[in-house]
Amino acid sequence: MRVLHISYGSPMIELCKALRSKGVQATSCHFDEHPFKFQPDLSLQLNQHPKQERETKIEKFLRESLPKYDIFHFHFGETFFPDKRDLEILRRAGKKMVVHHHGSDVRLLSAARKNNPYVQVKPEWTEEKIYQNIAALSNYIDHAIVQDPELEGYISNLYKHTHVIPHTIDVHQFKPKYPEVNQPSPLIVHAPTSRHIKGTDFLLKAIEELQHSGLSFRFKLVEGLSNDEAKDLFAQADIVIDQLLIGAYGYVSSEAMALGKPVICYIREDLVDKYPAGLPIVNANPDTIRSVLGDLIRNPRLRRNTGYEGRMYVIKNHMAEKVVEKYIDIYNKL
Repeated sequence: MRVLHISYGSPMIELCKALRSKGVQATSCHFDEHPFKFQPDLSLQLNQHPKQERETKIEKFLRESLPKYDIFHFHFGETFFPDKRDLEILRRAGKKMVVHHHGSDVRLLSAARKNNPYVQVKPEWTEEKIYQNIAALSNYIDHAIVQDPELEGYISNLYKHTHVIPHTIDVHQFKPKYPEVNQPSPLIVHAPTSRHIKGTDFLLKAIEELQHSGLSFRFKLVEGLSNDEAKDLFAQADIVIDQLLIGAYGYVSSEAMALGKPVICYIREDLVDKYPAGLPIVNANPDTIRSVLGDLIRNPRLRRNTGYEGRMYVIKNHMAEKVVEKYIDIYNKL
């Protein structure tokens, strides 16, 4: 079984590593160099070329990929070409396909606002664009994958089959470093990929107010670092804050929990029970972040216990050896 994953993202890279450990010949390919310096199996580095040359290189890569791979696994709703004309080529060649949505590529603002007054979306992903993209994909692809129940709600009736599979985490790469109970000034870390989407401004306001209240803590806003540099900083943290607006936890939360860190993140109330039992995320939104964070700063034993529970949760629900079997099962059904 030979599977090509395109066209960017850390989750895609980790998934391919896990698939190879099970005997699947999986290859991760980034079309562009990523600013976080992720290391996929292949990188076309198309961002270094002008538009016309870029398209020529993608066409060449598609031709070369047809005899090499049996399954094409598309991430973030992207395929080889923006107009999706490659899907017809792949179908005629008898290739199997699956699409993997990760967030903004399916998050419909009108639907999200019904259950979440805080949510923000990326302006470039308009609802018209999302519907057009999914319409093109679902015309050729029956199986769609998302990582949580929040995303499932946007596409469950748009594909023949929708699968919810948690992030794939290689737990062995993360040595837990639980918060010290005798730390009088805990380090709080927040690493937004997008301040607008993650609710960073609400967090910064809460941080300022808590500092003025006299609480002792340190705060680090992580921006512009490579993925490895960010992980190193997470390993030193006593509290990791993911996001306050979306209503679901992301890859940052999963990695931070694997490191044994307590994670603050907003989980929509109507979705909490849809996650596997025992979710240890400390739930906070823009209205509650100040009080929730303040309580965690004041309670070192809670920080340590929550960090331990997070590590156990990731081992149980995100561990690569377990999660990857679900992907293989889907591949066998294509």
